[in-house]
Amino acid sequence: MTEDLKTVLIVKLSAMGDVIHALPVSYAIKETFPDAKVTWVVEPPSLDLLKMNPCVDKILLFKKKDFRTLKGFMREFFPFKHELQEQTYDAVLDLQGLFKSAAIAFFAKSNIKLGICNMREMSDKVSKPVIGENAQGHIVERYLDTARAVGCVVGNVTFPIQIPVDESEKARKIMDHAGIREGNPYVVFAVGANWANKRWDTEKFAALGDWFYQLAVVPVLIGSGAVDEQLAKEIESKMEIPPINLVNRTNIPQIAHVIRTARLIIGGDTGPVHMGAALGVRTIMLMGPTNVERNGPFNQLQNAIEVDRTCKGCWKRSCPKKEICLEKITVDVVKDKIASMA
Repeated sequence: MTEDLKTVLIVKLSAMGDVIHALPVSYAIKETFPDAKVTWVVEPPSLDLLKMNPCVDKILLFKKKDFRTLKGFMREFFPFKHELQEQTYDAVLDLQGLFKSAAIAFFAKSNIKLGICNMREMSDKVSKPVIGENAQGHIVERYLDTARAVGCVVGNVTFPIQIPVDESEKARKIMDHAGIREGNPYVVFAVGANWANKRWDTEKFAALGDWFYQLAVVPVLIGSGAVDEQLAKEIESKMEIPPINLVNRTNIPQIAHVIRTARLIIGGDTGPVHMGAALGVRTIMLMGPTNVERNGPFNQLQNAIEVDRTCKGCWKRSCPKKEICLEKITVDVVKDKIASMA
């Protein structure tokens, strides 16, 4: 426990959902130690998300892809190390718990290096795992246990996300051009996920979209990348009335605005759906390989729908049984969940 934190380094690098889950740690630090300077190391995909966090004073960009070749390593390592070591930190919090984050924590100048309860890839040899009271609980609380270990008093769990005004305005223009009139009710479908077995069937999304149209609520598709674009095209082709398709048309701050003003967001265990929960939007998460207690929509675990399989929560990126994981979650099950939220 540290009596007065003045400088803290947070290492949480990669996926959007994981970075969202870690945001309350920065808020807890600032809440307890208002004058503390928080530095965060992140990879490029989540940089724009972290820029919306007013509790972070400095961002260090870790370009993991550039380290994969000898030439890239030699070019990037020493400038990164120099920037990392410009500051001595009162505490380093490794919220990633992998070899790559351990390497960063190793070179950071600090006498206190702590990590999450389930450190992997020898990262526990660099940072001491914090086995807190939430070691078996939600990942947000597991991360917060590291903040508690350095003296942070966690009151309300807060996700510090401030969407820039100019990005909100750009998002409004994109939505208006796509056919979403301001004030008209709409729901967001997060069509994809990094793991194939976290994705709901496009035919089911299409049927749910048609049902929403009957209720005078517009379905809006979001996502990024080639896979999500293909999924969105499949959903469009299967619907009676095409949905509003914003896949690959918005950046992270803009998609945050789209989510924030929606009536509801639905999708798998993926970043945009966790964004919805973090912003306080009603969130339905369809879950199979990951479990609700650890990864469900924070503060809305009752709105998660777990697949009815004995193997649920297996934490495997692909099904060893060659089954379609979320297949058993029907459209009617989702409709019933929506009705229970009304």
